[in-house]
Amino acid sequence: MLRPRIIVCLLVHNGGLVKTVSFGSPKYVGDPLNAVRIFNEKEVDELIVLDIDASAQNREPNYELIRSLAAECRMPLCYGGGIKTVDQFQQLVSLGVEKVAISSAAIDNPELISEAAYKVGSQSVVVVMDVKQTGGRGDFRLCTHNATRITSHAPAEFATRMESLGAGEVVVNSIDCDGVMKGYPAELVSLVRNATSLPMTVLGGAGSLKDIEKLIASFGIIGAAAGSLFVFKGIYRAVLINYPSRAEKDALFQQVFA
Repeated sequence: MLRPRIIVCLLVHNGGLVKTVSFGSPKYVGDPLNAVRIFNEKEVDELIVLDIDASAQNREPNYELIRSLAAECRMPLCYGGGIKTVDQFQQLVSLGVEKVAISSAAIDNPELISEAAYKVGSQSVVVVMDVKQTGGRGDFRLCTHNATRITSHAPAEFATRMESLGAGEVVVNSIDCDGVMKGYPAELVSLVRNATSLPMTVLGGAGSLKDIEKLIASFGIIGAAAGSLFVFKGIYRAVLINYPSRAEKDALFQQVFA
């Protein structure tokens, strides 16, 4: 039976792990490889690793780091950051990355989606949409380069186009909710969910397992991703890697789908 995925998202900045708030104020939270080892023990459903420097600095992915992460990782691994070519897709998959995520490249060169899907399979092609609310209710736009550039693209229409080009999954990443830990952006999620039948993951806003439960109760089989929730504990946001146990996940799903 298909089950929702509870996904950990890690951000790499200057070679270390950080957590941001609304894509700014990065706070160092640890070493990438050490974090992966701990999340292995906690039997995480899936791991997303995003290098937030690569595209902004117009550089290649850090293949040595990715090789080490993929070798260590015992859960499905999705990597994003600095990817612009089909050759890079193929190299990352050859290193053991199950899913390759692109963001600004999907906007700059949409045909890359089709080309990559043909070479590595659509299941390995993930489009991350960094989305900001720019006006009133329902007025959302995609952003690039760590939210420093606002585009004219609306997320729902963009998701529909990505599906038509052969993407295998979309990630809706809310800039406004990033690191705030006050719940997922239901209106934004609903807009995109109604526009595409692709597997979908939502990132930005999770502050508790109740937020994940609410997302799944509203949208069913979906990926619930979080960063701050799984690296911070308590009101003082002390760094402590955590993740729900198998029993806690089973109880959450039973509560939703009972």
